[in-house]
Amino acid sequence: MTHKGYTAVGLNEVLSTAGVPKGSFYHYFKSKEEFGQALLDVYFEAYLARIEPILKQQANGAQSLLKYFQYWSKTQYDDAVDNKCLVVKLGAEVCDLSEVMRHVLDQGTSRIIRLISDSIERGINDGSIVTKDSAALAESLYQLWLGASLMAKVNRSAQPFQSALAMTKSLLG
Repeated sequence: MTHKGYTAVGLNEVLSTAGVPKGSFYHYFKSKEEFGQALLDVYFEAYLARIEPILKQQANGAQSLLKYFQYWSKTQYDDAVDNKCLVVKLGAEVCDLSEVMRHVLDQGTSRIIRLISDSIERGINDGSIVTKDSAALAESLYQLWLGASLMAKVNRSAQPFQSALAMTKSLLG
């Protein structure tokens, strides 16, 4: 699904890729939608586990955010499909098809934005970031980088990430 999207991948393709018989699939999931929900749940848990150390282990809040967004740029422009952002890949596609999957996307992105906001708060406290509203800045930065990811796919270029990084540095002060 990270390569083709949700609707382009049929249940038979999921089953053959996983090497699982149809009966076993239905033992765990009632539908492809329930499988998609579980896929997104696992994706967000794994993604948050990868980014939390990046956002918490740097010397100051600004450095942690810059390190995170450099990681974002590298993983989203890389050819490895495994690291691609499912929010970018599936967000527009599934939000109109499945309220359950839309809700998982909403909750998962909210958790990411909270981690970004926590780093901004840390930066405010250590003097590396100047802003009055960490939550609004976190949401704006996340939206900026989602847009950069989409445009990098459209343009097949890393330029949107370079622009987003420059804007991020400017917004952080």
